[in-house]
Amino acid sequence: MPLDFNEIRQLLTTIAQTDITEVTLKSDDFEITVRKATIATTGAGVSTGLSSVSPIAPPVAPPPTAEVSRTYEAPTSVSTAPAPSPIEQKKYVEVTSPMVGTFYRASAPGEAPFVEVGDRIRSGQTVCIIEAMKLMNEIEAEVSGQIIEILVQNGEPVEYGQPLMRINPD
Repeated sequence: MPLDFNEIRQLLTTIAQTDITEVTLKSDDFEITVRKATIATTGAGVSTGLSSVSPIAPPVAPPPTAEVSRTYEAPTSVSTAPAPSPIEQKKYVEVTSPMVGTFYRASAPGEAPFVEVGDRIRSGQTVCIIEAMKLMNEIEAEVSGQIIEILVQNGEPVEYGQPLMRINPD
């Protein structure tokens, strides 16, 4: 049963969100071992990160060889809308992060953000990017409506399931 690149990426993202320290997958074509490294931080405890992915034979879909490195400027403001009341919040649809990574509002430094507060969007429209393990993942809106609030600053790390923005659906 060959794994494609997206399945491997999804596996790595899932493992990064758990307490699992090592996983080995073997097939006739390849073997992948993933280990988390422990990195000491000053005063804040310990954090973990993925340290190695070492295939024995080439995977079915090898990852791209070029690395993407981007620097983004911080936005001047994130949300100009007043905080919604609990009753109003229930009607809003939250766009949540599907993975651990870094939140970006635009496709490249100096480019216009995908969306601003007050913009009308349609279902399937790209609203932001989450960078995870040097891969840029476009996040699309699941509903049409109006952007009410952007909850994360450009370049901030985000967690799995963290709300990124709120949409008032049509």
